[in-house]
Amino acid sequence: MSYLLKTRRSEPTLQKPMSSEEQQQKINEVRELLGDLPSEMPRFLSDSTIRRFLRARNWSPVQAAKTLKEAVKWRRQYKPDKIRWEDIAEKENEVKRAYIPEYLDNNGRAVFVLIPSIKSLTSEKNCLKQLVYNLETLAMSSEGALEENVVCVVDFRGWTLSNTPLVETRESLHVIQRYYPGLIAVAILCNPPRIFESFWKIVNYFIEPRMKEKVKFVYTNNSESQKTMADMIDLDKLESAFGGRNTSGVDIVKYAERMLRRDKIRGASTHANDNTSSS
Repeated sequence: MSYLLKTRRSEPTLQKPMSSEEQQQKINEVRELLGDLPSEMPRFLSDSTIRRFLRARNWSPVQAAKTLKEAVKWRRQYKPDKIRWEDIAEKENEVKRAYIPEYLDNNGRAVFVLIPSIKSLTSEKNCLKQLVYNLETLAMSSEGALEENVVCVVDFRGWTLSNTPLVETRESLHVIQRYYPGLIAVAILCNPPRIFESFWKIVNYFIEPRMKEKVKFVYTNNSESQKTMADMIDLDKLESAFGGRNTSGVDIVKYAERMLRRDKIRGASTHANDNTSSS
């Protein structure tokens, strides 16, 4: 556990604040570097998306444009914007493993809950599809945000090495860091067991420095950790697994209704694809 505690104390890299005018100038520079791509994917290559990629690349227009071009190439092939709630396999079980609760954190940011100790009932390919589906939904809710807008909370109670294959973890990190950068504000790893230390040392090789700065390890039996969670999320809304008082769990029927509404908003629903409804 000592290795994890040491990691938790690392200080984030401070960046000089940029004015809105300076940010817009950087965005315009990226647009010039992208050429005709914004006309191909105007909804994806919005100012908000470009700003998010710039944040993740330390406001370098060249690096942001390079990563955006990679993302455009991937989106052409994978078509993440077309994934719908109906496409998620084994919905009831898989949503228990990864879901977006209705509540926001105390700063108005979206929350993404992961419980990897629950065994998946589907393939690694479908697990990745569900992750991308969630990331698309989170990106939509973060449209217009001036800072990273997602708090990722992971419950490691009961976790074993077999719960999270290394290949799947590496691919998931690649997708998050290369195709959805600048989205996650903080990643809270809650109650990791001792065996997680060895896994974390390996996974560290695949995590970008900026992402490492966002990782916090918390333990529900630790007063300092409890304060960290209470400062971040209302304990009446936070799940009991993370030290909160919410024991209700996920209502799959209500969750499905919410996801279908979000699909419609982002233009991924069946009706939207048939041009019978607008976003």
